[in-house]
Amino acid sequence: MTRTVYVNGDFLPEHEAKVSIFDRAFLMADGVYEVTSVLGGKLIDFDGHAKRLQRSLDELEMRSPVTPEELLQIHRDLVEKNGIVDGLVYLQITRGAPDDRDFVFPDPETTVPTIVLFTQNKPGLAESPAAKTGIKVISIEDARWGRRDIKTVQLLYPSMGKMMAKKAGADDAWMVEDGFVTEGTSNNAYFIKGNKIVTRALSNDILHGITRAAVLRFAREAQMEVEERNFTIEEAQGADEAFITSASTFVMPVVEIDGVALGDGTPGQRALRLREIYLDESRKAAI
Repeated sequence: MTRTVYVNGDFLPEHEAKVSIFDRAFLMADGVYEVTSVLGGKLIDFDGHAKRLQRSLDELEMRSPVTPEELLQIHRDLVEKNGIVDGLVYLQITRGAPDDRDFVFPDPETTVPTIVLFTQNKPGLAESPAAKTGIKVISIEDARWGRRDIKTVQLLYPSMGKMMAKKAGADDAWMVEDGFVTEGTSNNAYFIKGNKIVTRALSNDILHGITRAAVLRFAREAQMEVEERNFTIEEAQGADEAFITSASTFVMPVVEIDGVALGDGTPGQRALRLREIYLDESRKAAI
């Protein structure tokens, strides 16, 4: 079945969608994006994603071609038009397509931003088999640019990191800078020791995860202690449990780091409970 996508104000069959070769996302990675999960036909954490999108746009001095209300309606229309029950909505806004390639930002008065959205159908998204077995991660050097708090489309190195993990027989990679874990290739990283969750504090070094914020809030409500600080791979290897969070994996247990099994090598009970809480509460608040 051909998907309906959204491009610059129009809903189109995916094979009819076109973007200029001069678009700055194509030439300069000059664009930002968000991915919102859909469960039961409803959007999960949409307000958080919309606010982070605006923050990314503001940091890059880029304007949005739609209002927040219009953006919500576009998401809902795409979910309906594509019959999405469980899945994802991908959104990308770029600085647009000036008349020619230039390093200097084009005049915002004459160059209209490009906006593209499409859906991905993921039946049973919340019932991922990996959540029952946990995932294995390796550590790699963090070789990205310094503004990881802006959710840009500069995803080549995270893609390379996932391929490094695949070649090593693992599922994902945690990136390390100056001896400390920053985050996963497309997710935030955590470990649990006793009743304490440890994760890196927010800064320009990591993405300010929407799922991260919700999970840490639920963890505190469940009387777990949360410590936001730098930590090493070795410290995480000595933990009781570990996990990652993202909009598409929710809370995913980690059972092995650089070949070292955590606990008995199976998903930890606290991580599984946080996943359960997050999914339950997110479904209740979905729009």
